[in-house]
Amino acid sequence: QVQLVESGGGLVQAGGSLRLSCAASGRTFNRNSMGWFRRAPGKEREFVAAISWGGGITSYEDSVKGRFTISRDNAKNTLALQMNSLKPEDTAVYYCAASSSSTQPRTTTTWYDYWGQGTQVTVSS
Repeated sequence: QVQLVESGGGLVQAGGSLRLSCAASGRTFNRNSMGWFRRAPGKEREFVAAISWGGGITSYEDSVKGRFTISRDNAKNTLALQMNSLKPEDTAVYYCAASSSSTQPRTTTTWYDYWGQGTQVTVSS
């Protein structure tokens, strides 16, 4: 059974940092793209960041560029999202996702077959 488990969420003040982690089990994704999405209260799930199978190509949503960094460790089958200079509008449940068909970073949910349960990030002003 394939599982993606996120960790690292929490409550932080504006301007602070958090590092999210995602551990995959049940299969390896070292030949597949992975990504982070988020869902804020009352909004649809939206793209945050994605990374190619080898980690050499990344893609970011405009509002997080320069503040967030996505990375992966294929040897450990893990994905990370370093979030700096957090803003109250970053408050959301953050989801890790993995594709079974793509090697390149993808920005739409339809490319992803596996999802984690989500981790809450709350940024206070």
